[in-house]
Amino acid sequence: MNTLTLLPFIVLIAAMFLMTRSAKKKQQQAASMRNEMQPGSGVRTIGGMYATVKEVSEDTVLLDAAPGVDLLFAKNAIGAVLSDDEYNRIVHGIEHDLKSDADVVPDDASSLTETAGSDEPAAAAAPGDKAVDFGKKDVAEDGTDAAEAKTDEEPKKTDGDSEAK
Repeated sequence: MNTLTLLPFIVLIAAMFLMTRSAKKKQQQAASMRNEMQPGSGVRTIGGMYATVKEVSEDTVLLDAAPGVDLLFAKNAIGAVLSDDEYNRIVHGIEHDLKSDADVVPDDASSLTETAGSDEPAAAAAPGDKAVDFGKKDVAEDGTDAAEAKTDEEPKKTDGDSEAK
């Protein structure tokens, strides 16, 4: 046989070998992650539920989903074991501030408008100029919020009403 005719078969076999090898690596990593679970660690199931590990046995895991709610899952149903910071951020909304030692950025631009070596702001140097409020709140002409005014003007739709044709 000619080596040129064997080349596609060799490439096909090599591709299959590489694909099965990467799949085996992923399975081994998932198995080691599930074996390293300990009580108290936060997990995400393959269904997307977040819970805390209460007990780990050979094939099952007892999860504490809420106070007084214990659920029994197969170990294979655990999608990820989360770090404490990530679990607290997702479940409890607690942000771990990694940049707490960084400089504090001011909320306004007053520190940027001061002239160097002067105690008074540069904006005060121009008399007759009004201070501009760059607040985020939009106010309608009658003094109410613009968002509230828009909702009052739009007609409310019911289940049977539809403008799409």
